[in-house]
Amino acid sequence: MKIKSMIMVVIMMLCITINAQEQSNKTLVAYFSATGTTEKAAKLIVEVTGGTLYEIQPEKEYVTADLDWHNKSSRSSVEMSNAKLRPTLKSKPENLADYDIIYIGFPIWWNSAPRIINTFIESDNFAGKVIIPFATSGGSSISNAEKELRETYPDMKWQKGQLLNGATKEDIKKWTKK
Repeated sequence: MKIKSMIMVVIMMLCITINAQEQSNKTLVAYFSATGTTEKAAKLIVEVTGGTLYEIQPEKEYVTADLDWHNKSSRSSVEMSNAKLRPTLKSKPENLADYDIIYIGFPIWWNSAPRIINTFIESDNFAGKVIIPFATSGGSSISNAEKELRETYPDMKWQKGQLLNGATKEDIKKWTKK
């Protein structure tokens, strides 16, 4: 009987430890997606990590004409030509302090993160949080966007980002385990 009791105690302690670890590594998957591509990647990350999904939304939604990168007067072209512009957010995530790990996802615009990502980062306190960027793109890598974000926000705890074009759940499992 003593051995059974000891085994039960060990099992209970393991359960408590695992539960505490899960609670201490709360994950937020925040993303901006103008066309739905980055949203698909964000949802897969949530499936794999068990994190909370949060959509970074501009106060004024982007319409097709806003995204016309051939038009120098389009909203996205104007925003990306001025590194100081910050589109207004529709809302901020509640209880950001509760999260330890934050994935930040975005489409690559002009080889960079869209300015709304800067707005999101500047809208709250990310001190002590692990930040992991991810992106989707029609032809660019994430490396320049990642470099710019690290240089703009050097005090944040950045981890290596990932371009997730057409990523599968299995691809994301491999990436998030690193």
